[in-house]
Amino acid sequence: MTITPPLRHPIGVFDSGVGGLTVLQALRRRLPHRDFVYLGDTARVPYGRKPPEMVVEFANGIADFLCERGIEGLVVACNTASAVALPSLTGRCPVPVWGVIDAGVEAAARVTRTGSVGVIGTKGAIGSGAYQRRLESRGLTPWAQACPMLVHVVEEGLAESPEAELLVRQYLNGRPPIDTLILGCTHYPLLRNVLQRAVGEGVTLVDSAEVTAEAVSGTFEPPLNHFETGRVVHFVTGDPLAFAHTAAVIGGVEGEIIPLPVTELAAAATKG
Repeated sequence: MTITPPLRHPIGVFDSGVGGLTVLQALRRRLPHRDFVYLGDTARVPYGRKPPEMVVEFANGIADFLCERGIEGLVVACNTASAVALPSLTGRCPVPVWGVIDAGVEAAARVTRTGSVGVIGTKGAIGSGAYQRRLESRGLTPWAQACPMLVHVVEEGLAESPEAELLVRQYLNGRPPIDTLILGCTHYPLLRNVLQRAVGEGVTLVDSAEVTAEAVSGTFEPPLNHFETGRVVHFVTGDPLAFAHTAAVIGGVEGEIIPLPVTELAAAATKG
């Protein structure tokens, strides 16, 4: 499947759905002249409730497909895939690979004052223990909570609703004293106001999308004497119209949307 006209040295970004668009937006703010190719695996969303071995298989196929499109770096914008598939992808891909977990942990370690750090995310990301292990390796004391219903609240456009407020407070009700909270799902930045009210102003919220974009932009400097805004192409394994509709809640889609049969990803993984 060829992109016409070809992208110039693109960076690849993938997620199980639309949440990774928050990472893409953060990347584009820092690297406006770069081309990007985004893959939303909406036909197989959500990843958070699937077995880790299945998520690794999905991620490998996506990475192989994107590498065949000539990407110069790969950003795993999915917390679940970052938690379980990053070692496989790092060994498999011929380009630099970034996940959202390490960036979030690094930022939390910089800002925490007490060493007590909370993280909220999907069942898959929290259940993997990836955040907890990384925080503990830094000498920090983690508290983790899976918040599976928050993704649906965001995608229904209810991020500032009483329902969101009720759910957030229910999920966070039993937390110990923390001074930092990692938003361990790419949908959660849309709930920043509700989350901040729930934990209080004394708790710093860490947005993994922003800190991941910071890490990536340190590697890819803008080209000299190039002032055009970069292009974005989106591949979507599910319904493109449904993708665009849900993405409107996240901030919309800029660029072409191309339907991508899941069989193409399986074929890429077989070749890889």
